[in-house]
Amino acid sequence: MPAQRSQFAVKCLPSLADFAFLMPIAFLFARLDGVHTLLSDGDTGWHIRTGEWIAANRLVPTHDLFSFSKPGGVWFAWEWLSDVIFAGLNAMGGLRTVVLFSILLLAATFALLFKLARRHANPVVGVLVTVVAAAASSVHWLARPHLFTFLFLVLFYFVLERARTGQTRTAGIPYFVLLPLITILWTNLHGGFVAGIVMAGTYGAGELLRAAFSADREARRPAALRARAYFGTTLACLAASLVNPYGYHLQVHLFQYLRDPYTSQHITEFFTLSFHHPAAIFFEGLLLTGAVAAFWYASQGRFTESLLLLGWGHAGLLAARHIPLFAIVAAPLVAGAVEKWLLRLPHLEVAEWLRTAAARFNAIVANTAETDALPRWRLVSLAGVAVVAALLYAPHPPQAFRAEYDPKSYPVAAAEFLRRDPSARVFTHDEWGDYLIWRLYPKGKVFVDGRSDYYGDDFESKCLDVLGVNHDWEKILNGFGVDTILLPASAPLSGALKETSRWRVVYDDGSALIFRPEGKPLSAAAPGSGRSRDREVTKTTAVIERSQENTNN
Repeated sequence: MPAQRSQFAVKCLPSLADFAFLMPIAFLFARLDGVHTLLSDGDTGWHIRTGEWIAANRLVPTHDLFSFSKPGGVWFAWEWLSDVIFAGLNAMGGLRTVVLFSILLLAATFALLFKLARRHANPVVGVLVTVVAAAASSVHWLARPHLFTFLFLVLFYFVLERARTGQTRTAGIPYFVLLPLITILWTNLHGGFVAGIVMAGTYGAGELLRAAFSADREARRPAALRARAYFGTTLACLAASLVNPYGYHLQVHLFQYLRDPYTSQHITEFFTLSFHHPAAIFFEGLLLTGAVAAFWYASQGRFTESLLLLGWGHAGLLAARHIPLFAIVAAPLVAGAVEKWLLRLPHLEVAEWLRTAAARFNAIVANTAETDALPRWRLVSLAGVAVVAALLYAPHPPQAFRAEYDPKSYPVAAAEFLRRDPSARVFTHDEWGDYLIWRLYPKGKVFVDGRSDYYGDDFESKCLDVLGVNHDWEKILNGFGVDTILLPASAPLSGALKETSRWRVVYDDGSALIFRPEGKPLSAAAPGSGRSRDREVTKTTAVIERSQENTNN
């Protein structure tokens, strides 16, 4: 009986896998801004509206749905399946359900990544490196379809690693058949399916290098055969990616979009990460350790690991949005290298205290691994999810758990004001354009939004000219028939509009301003908007009040 009670107690205790599962959730709410982090990008809104359109029409859109500036243009909704899922979640419980699902995707991704890291290292080192990888990846934690790419990259990684260790199939399905099947689903969820194809090709290149540089002649032929299998799988995955509503046009569109220099120069998530970012320290640590590990693996004749670390590390340096992909790929390999280094450290010619500390750590790790291997019921993980769900769905949730767009960052009240005139042709920047789709579609259309691949370089450059108050900004707006301008109060264009006699402020909530041409108020504008026709009416309310106070004094 005591033994049974002991086993029961152990099964109820948390394991390191529970820690890996819950750590992203804890990091999101303890270190980041909670739900507002996941909803800090307006794209979530138009993804949901796209999914609603698909569900209502039972078609995948081929032409634009949202803009008045490029109505009906050819558009690739390449994340259409994710859009349908997000729309279904929103219909079930609003943004709270979308957010909860996104949190679960992150938690599942890093729980599976920990499981993969354990195949390369002991569970203690594995969970520590997984925590660092999760923290580094937080630079791109958004409730958007790319979260599926995080999860599918780990799944792809699992299959490739199993195939490399000689396992050929699972549930009767050959691994090299499973990967193209995964690619079909991944392609229709997110454009990041390219990462899976790159991974398979990298494994092939690693085996090819092994065949070329191996000193053992007998090892060359098996390596060459494995390389051929990986390259064949790469081609099969590429062919499988054609199974989408747009056929090969999707691949052509993605290639043109990703190679366009405008993307890396003007789209924020394609910028190199600022190393002043709070998560940069985790990326730096993983990057430096990964670089050392890459050269160590190469010295061991393990070129696949070196190529993965160096290739994805380079991608992470080029664009912040690639950092999560690098973190996922690097974690198991870094964990494997670190464990080997720790095991060798007690036998190296280094300081005695360092050898002693490493030996003690290795002993603790070995004991912890034995305990952690005991079966658990994952009750702690379930309890953690239940707590988060309860807070999200509470009648009055804490600030960090409120599934809504932050009114400090988005024109929440101004969008409600714009509902009074759904025919207004509103100009605003792309991020607020995303939000207006969420709030005003289908009655209201936008000038521009976050679909930069749809609008193209020329159009996006015109937007920048207007926002930067270049000489022809009014001509551009007139050309598109813009009759309403929504901007932050701090925007340069807001200052220019306050100085012109043609535009006047019809709405001001302290953070967002709405301008309309002189003599053309919103069809249901609040009475008393604009007190006179002189320049005073184009100033913000705060400026007017300060001016009146100075006059009284």
